[in-house]
Amino acid sequence: MISIRNLSKTYGDAEGGHRALDDVTLDIGRGDIFGILGSSGAGKSTLVRCINLLETPTSGTISIDGVDVTGYAGRDLARLRGSVGMIFQNFSLFQQRTVLRNVTFPLELVGMPKPERDRRALELLDVVGLSGLSERYPSQLSGGQQQRVAIARALANRAKIMLCDEATSALDTKTTVSILELLRKINREMGVTIVIITHALTVAESVCNRIAVIDGGRIVEQGTTEELFANPQSQALRELIENSRQVHGRAFPAPDQEGC
Repeated sequence: MISIRNLSKTYGDAEGGHRALDDVTLDIGRGDIFGILGSSGAGKSTLVRCINLLETPTSGTISIDGVDVTGYAGRDLARLRGSVGMIFQNFSLFQQRTVLRNVTFPLELVGMPKPERDRRALELLDVVGLSGLSERYPSQLSGGQQQRVAIARALANRAKIMLCDEATSALDTKTTVSILELLRKINREMGVTIVIITHALTVAESVCNRIAVIDGGRIVEQGTTEELFANPQSQALRELIENSRQVHGRAFPAPDQEGC
């Protein structure tokens, strides 16, 4: 569904600039919950922002459903972003808009009539478990509730892809579990392909069927979550597993041991 080929992104001039992505090639299948793992500064957020062209690649291509979208601009770019929802760590809600008006915002941009967009927003608020909260403001919600509003907004234009950039890192453990359960439900019942950017292996283990590990702007390994966690090949993933083990105990197997 998403095919990334030889993607590079350099900030600044070619000689003295920072190369955030270096020749990234990656395939994300329809219906995947795909994790992109890496430490801070590895390039994972730049990669996900290139998928919906919030960042313009320096070279390489991004194709969705066989269509090269890399050079999209104007209306084509607007349509692309309508089909690719995105949620962020800090929720990015409009504080002066109610929950309902936050969810209807992308529908206003495409000119959907008010009765229709309100109906769509209320349906989505029911999906994310916020029925009855449509007239509250973000400041009146918990962090988990705010992220649910952001998820509903990302789905408003019937997105077929959802990008999650560290979407649970500002949440406590219990709330993180509930948000990941919601993402699984959306993936299963609505057929939305989900790409999750995270440095937390517990997040990837609990929800992702496939993962790729990025380090220094390059993909250093990729495969099924179970295979990679059971037998990591890259130093970057070994370090992430060791760090997670120190924090969470034996949440992951030591390299070359069976289990996940």
